[in-house]
Amino acid sequence: MKISLNILPSLFLLGTFFIVQSSYSQTDWLLDNSTYKARIIEGTEELELTNGLVKRVIKISPNAATIRLDNLTSGESYLRGVKPEAEVQINGVNYEVGGLNGQPNYAFLKEEWIKDLHNSNAAMQFNGYEILETETPFEWAKIRYGDLDRPWPPKGVHLRLDFKLPEQNKLLESNDPLPSFLGRKKIYSTEFNELDPTWSTHESTSHPRSSFENEGKIGEIYTLQNSAVYVERKLEEDTKIIEATFSTGTDQSKEYGPGITLVWPDQTIKFFLRPGGNSYDDGIPMFGLWNGKEQIRAAGGRQKLDLSTPWSLRFRVTEKAVYCEAKPKNGGWMTIETLPAFSSMPTHVRIGKSDGNGNPQDGDELGELVRLQVLDFALYGSIDQSVKNSLQPGDVTVSVHYELYDGIPVFGKWITVKNQSPKDINLDEFTSEIIAAVEYESKVEVRENTVFKKPNIHVETDMAFASMSADDANAHLVKWLPDPDYSTQVNYLRQTPSLLKVSPEYGPDQTIAPGEEFTSFRTFVLPHDSYDRERKGLAMRRMYKTLAPWTTENPLMMHARFADWKRVKTAIDQASEVGFEMVILTFGSGFNIEDDSEEYLAEMKRYADYAKSKGVEIGGYSLLASRSIDASTNVVMPEGMRPTFGNSPCIESEWGQAYFRKLYNFYEKSGFTLLEHDGSYPGDVCASEDHPGHKGLNDSRWNQYRTISNFYKWSRSKGIYLNIPDYYFMTGGSKIAMGYREVNWSLPRNEQLVHARQNIYDGTWEKTSTMGWMFVPLTEYHGGGEAATIEPLNEHLAHYEMMMASNLGAGVQACYRGPRLFDSEETKNMVKGMVGWYKEHRQVLEGDIIHLKRATGNDLDYWLNVNPSGEEKGMLVVYNPTNQEITKKIKVPLYYTGLTDETRITTKSGDSTNLRLNRDYSVEIEVTVPSNGDSWVLFQ
Repeated sequence: MKISLNILPSLFLLGTFFIVQSSYSQTDWLLDNSTYKARIIEGTEELELTNGLVKRVIKISPNAATIRLDNLTSGESYLRGVKPEAEVQINGVNYEVGGLNGQPNYAFLKEEWIKDLHNSNAAMQFNGYEILETETPFEWAKIRYGDLDRPWPPKGVHLRLDFKLPEQNKLLESNDPLPSFLGRKKIYSTEFNELDPTWSTHESTSHPRSSFENEGKIGEIYTLQNSAVYVERKLEEDTKIIEATFSTGTDQSKEYGPGITLVWPDQTIKFFLRPGGNSYDDGIPMFGLWNGKEQIRAAGGRQKLDLSTPWSLRFRVTEKAVYCEAKPKNGGWMTIETLPAFSSMPTHVRIGKSDGNGNPQDGDELGELVRLQVLDFALYGSIDQSVKNSLQPGDVTVSVHYELYDGIPVFGKWITVKNQSPKDINLDEFTSEIIAAVEYESKVEVRENTVFKKPNIHVETDMAFASMSADDANAHLVKWLPDPDYSTQVNYLRQTPSLLKVSPEYGPDQTIAPGEEFTSFRTFVLPHDSYDRERKGLAMRRMYKTLAPWTTENPLMMHARFADWKRVKTAIDQASEVGFEMVILTFGSGFNIEDDSEEYLAEMKRYADYAKSKGVEIGGYSLLASRSIDASTNVVMPEGMRPTFGNSPCIESEWGQAYFRKLYNFYEKSGFTLLEHDGSYPGDVCASEDHPGHKGLNDSRWNQYRTISNFYKWSRSKGIYLNIPDYYFMTGGSKIAMGYREVNWSLPRNEQLVHARQNIYDGTWEKTSTMGWMFVPLTEYHGGGEAATIEPLNEHLAHYEMMMASNLGAGVQACYRGPRLFDSEETKNMVKGMVGWYKEHRQVLEGDIIHLKRATGNDLDYWLNVNPSGEEKGMLVVYNPTNQEITKKIKVPLYYTGLTDETRITTKSGDSTNLRLNRDYSVEIEVTVPSNGDSWVLFQ
């Protein structure tokens, strides 16, 4: 290899990143984070969590609320508005946890506004705090090579804020949009199982099928789009809330959208849904309102409603005003418009489809037949203090927990709910993190293909599943939503996704017994200090190394194709001889972890004991989801939904509970130390009411996830390595697939090599190299015949070596799947040599990958492995997929190696020299790489 130096003066720019010096240190935390220690600064009215990289300031009077969220490296503020610290629904009542009201503009939060923010009497009230040490969510047995010096739990600070329920009289006296039933007597209600005599029906004559009852279902309206079908009844004089719930179905009407019409002898007022939008926002679902004098075509302002879920509408009548309010299913009430107080109460109410003014006339253009449904209707009286909420302020404590960690700009957050009453309570729903964040971009219009970018904050939880990427695996919890309070945003429909809400889609619907405490999942918030892709990825990788340090364990693994003793012994012996560290009895091998007979467990114990005697770990494969057991066991999906993998058993069925008992028993008795858990729980809900482990639909996901995550946490405490093709890292998972298409391993061998390096390059932007497995098909896999297969190994030795070089040169472990690792002395020496080289440079190879040149198959491709805290700071690994030798100059950016002035480089051929770094922390080297070969340069 030839080496030359070319000095090119440059400014210190890393993409769009500039270092802003902090008072803590002048070092970049991604090079040396040792000085960035987390602490809590206590003030009389504020608490500040900071570590020199980020800070979160919480005002604690008159209630508790976050008022600052800053990245101190970039100097950027990420908070534009004050929100509650959490939300809970207990026994059917929604409570905001903390929060402050009165911010005049949600585009930004001015310092002088903060002193004028006021408390909501309807919210849970701040009741004290405690500073604690960081908590261990579960134990980690450090038994194998990895970052064994990493502290667990991660060092940092832990702040707990406690909140109590509001007093009922203050809650009811507030003007907040509370649940209709709270503190009120119900006058009347129906779910339209039948239509009692108090109702009269108006059905359009425009079509013979027009009806308020369709196919035997009362309340299902079937009629032409712009025609009137509704029911009407007299209103009781003491009515103060009129409420109904609608599913708009196929209706796309505008003025004829379903709603509630109040009727006087001389006027009407209609509050309704506009599924078809209005004349200037065609097809954009909105609220509509005829206020008795004029049409408000976009009630509540221009916005876009999600009508995939039913919406409840109501009029709430008070002495001072009348509030038109709405809520989506399982959501909270929002005030859409406010009307002047009524001088007299309406005499009647109409529910269903009518014209824009609430009258029975049909439109001139009737449109197609549509189907929609009125789901329920209710009337409530005045606030009545004698109607007691079952809970008093001291009955429930909701605690909001915050952690900030040393050396990384990451906040952890979760809530606990403690029942201090003498009766069971039910936690129906919760939201554990709410951030009114600065938007990433400003889009004025919303077009058909508009895609909004989310704020520059990474958010994930330890309740992730069903994906190999963090965003997708957390999509069921982490929602970036439009902020209804942000009325000054530039987007006309107010669709900018700038409100973070972290909340389960279902439930959790958990019963909490007296004296017991519920604990939520944990949320991790990482405000990025740059928009540069590499730096953002490095920040995420540092987060995983800190919060899931078991992911640094990276054993070399063989997937044994057969599970009989003779061939397993051969696999163990060969693995030991060449330095492999783990043997997996792979899928299709005959291994059966569900065989819990004493004879089988004893045989597996013999396997494990022999492997241990050879210095090798052993484990096996099990499939959980993606299979059908029987009708009584499989998940029962709601109408219109199907299991993620087509079929799946319910973990909380009798079969599921027995399955996990078998897993615990196997690992307690066999001595195996690895589980490859395929088709792990993908989050499928289950509507069955016959399974012993859950009540029904709303608690099914929470209970199933609790079962599987508890097993993974137990496994981590026992040192069991977990290969799981889903994002279970934060609950103990060790490794997922790097990201590949399995059938690609049936391609010709040289094409597999290019794909392999593309997969590694693409899969390590956000994951560390130790978090993803690759694949090496020693025997045929998914077809392809001889052209795709390495066996006989000694006949394809060069390809075998390049497959190892492609993986190990990135610090990546692959599944070497076959009956053996070598078939000749020459093959053994090659494998042993590659493993020896890898172990010699393991620390730098398992460092972070800096992405330089993605494989194309036409030219050199290469990446830089970096480890700024090691003696070997970096290693450039270069591959040549062509049939010609290539010589080329490469500019190598060394900033993330931690080198500043000079470096000692060593090449694969053994040549060494010293080089000075350019002003942009780079060096230029000339490399010569043989055809279909590789080379490398070590930087010290």
